[in-house]
Amino acid sequence: MTAHHPTRRSLLKSAGGLGATLALGAVGSLASARPVAAADNGFGLTIVDRNESDPRMWYYRFQTSAIGWNPAVNVLLPDDYQWSGRTYPVLYLFHGGGTDQDFITFDRAGIRDWTAGKPIIVVMPDGGHAGWYSNPVSSNVGPRNWEEFHINQLLPWVEANFRTYAEYDGRAVAGFSMGGFGALKYAAKYYGHFASVSAHSGPASLRRDGGLVAHWANASSAALDLAGGTIYGVPFWDQARVSADNPVERIESYRNKRIFLVAGTSPDPVDWFSTVNETQVLAGHREFRPLLGRAGIPYEAHEVPGGHIIRPDMFRLDLDGIIDRLRKA
Repeated sequence: MTAHHPTRRSLLKSAGGLGATLALGAVGSLASARPVAAADNGFGLTIVDRNESDPRMWYYRFQTSAIGWNPAVNVLLPDDYQWSGRTYPVLYLFHGGGTDQDFITFDRAGIRDWTAGKPIIVVMPDGGHAGWYSNPVSSNVGPRNWEEFHINQLLPWVEANFRTYAEYDGRAVAGFSMGGFGALKYAAKYYGHFASVSAHSGPASLRRDGGLVAHWANASSAALDLAGGTIYGVPFWDQARVSADNPVERIESYRNKRIFLVAGTSPDPVDWFSTVNETQVLAGHREFRPLLGRAGIPYEAHEVPGGHIIRPDMFRLDLDGIIDRLRKA
């Protein structure tokens, strides 16, 4: 099978006028450089398809008990990975929801150009059409445990098979739309995993407006992924799960992290999907940011024209900030 190949700060806000995130000191000594080698099975993942022929974009598909079908991942390597022998920071980058979104979303959008010459590995996994980066309360189609797959299987597999810093200051997480929510969720629930978190049009509040985002997570997952199963439960939510996943209820879990937020201010009213989504994203970010500010947690926020879209300029700006925050290659 052939390989699947598929923006510095314009608005800074923080409590007390702080203009930069609090950086934690680098931990440990430089990892020993390893030669480039083919990836192996492990951590519950069995490779069933692969292509490592491209000099930068390596593709893998796995069999895993966490997911009832075989999810894939693209691993984008730095230009000099093949010969440098260096160890690199890593960005886990998550796609949005919908039947046209998957592990090659960001390759289609231009991630190779955005990262050209930049010393960072970018890992872009499948997350389901409406997986919401969660282990659902119920499924009628077998396991769809995306949180299990990403955190307990894929992350250690990447660190075992690629020259990455397996530490807090070596990892960032980011995403668009549903993937932006996933990034915010994982950064809070797994505090020691990620030193930088970015949400590009990703919702930060599950309960506002009568729980519109949580209801949307349930409805979309039931329709697209779980054959009537849901992320949080119906007719009654698993309230503990909602609170554990809800960024605005996890403010202290963002302390000492670099935080980057993007929301659109003017979705096209003819585009119903974009209008509904980005209006809710913007409202959620305007709820989230003052909570961070009152807690004395710095963040970088951008409100930009347009609707619910991937913005290459914002991703380029974000990538520079991620690289500045993480341990250097």
